[in-house]
Amino acid sequence: MNTLKVLRNYGLLTDRKVYVVAELGLNHGGNIDKAKELIDSACRTGADAVKFQTYITEKRAAKDSPIFNILKECELPFKAFKELKEYSQSHNLEFISTPFDEESVDFLEDIGCRIYKVASFDVVNLKLLKKIAATKKTIMMATGMSSLKEIDAAFAILKEKTDKIALLHCISAYPTKEEDANLSVISALKEKFDCLIGQSDHTPDISVSLYAVAVGAQIIEKHYKINKNIDCVDAPVSITEEQMKNMVSQIRRLENILGSGKLGLRESEKSCEIFRRPTGIK
Repeated sequence: MNTLKVLRNYGLLTDRKVYVVAELGLNHGGNIDKAKELIDSACRTGADAVKFQTYITEKRAAKDSPIFNILKECELPFKAFKELKEYSQSHNLEFISTPFDEESVDFLEDIGCRIYKVASFDVVNLKLLKKIAATKKTIMMATGMSSLKEIDAAFAILKEKTDKIALLHCISAYPTKEEDANLSVISALKEKFDCLIGQSDHTPDISVSLYAVAVGAQIIEKHYKINKNIDCVDAPVSITEEQMKNMVSQIRRLENILGSGKLGLRESEKSCEIFRRPTGIK
């Protein structure tokens, strides 16, 4: 049974019970100044980390792919990520990235990336999984579209090199409808895997993420934009600064409501202890 984990044991530098990631993804449009504006904004929400996507477009998608031109337009040069990592850290935000090719893994290692994300699309990309696992860093892996057998195989590859693994329940629909969120998977993953379990959410609101925390998610990743007027690639699945700030606040409230999960006489119950009626139980 997967009980509440201590996040620091998995390389997540927080004493909170839930780790919040603002997925900046492609919403900077390939512009480093816009990326910095997103970091500035995310910092104001109380999120723990920002996440980027590091890739070489030609290695991520075929030239006749319907997303090739979008990816090319949003591609940042490798050197930009060193600057963005330092900028994130200056805002007390962890820098996380999803590498989509081996060269990107090598570069992220060169700049000291501490946490990697594996996209749902690459759960079955065993070659890339082995490359990322070899870093022995903290690895978050989304599980959209994946069967239990596929997740199990990917998890085994990661587990060979690191114990700092998080599986993020994910529905690969952009956007995801609430009725398709299938949050029961979080409980199923907690039963099956001894690691952190979280959710990478693609609904355009915060309710599903809050429900995910209520059923045991300890990482919440949400696509992020500054406000509703921003025209960006992932706008349909992104929440605004105001929404993110509200979500973080509600998650912190939930942390207190959910408590430690420990049984026994609680401090708040001590005044009622005199009314207990034992009949010989020792």
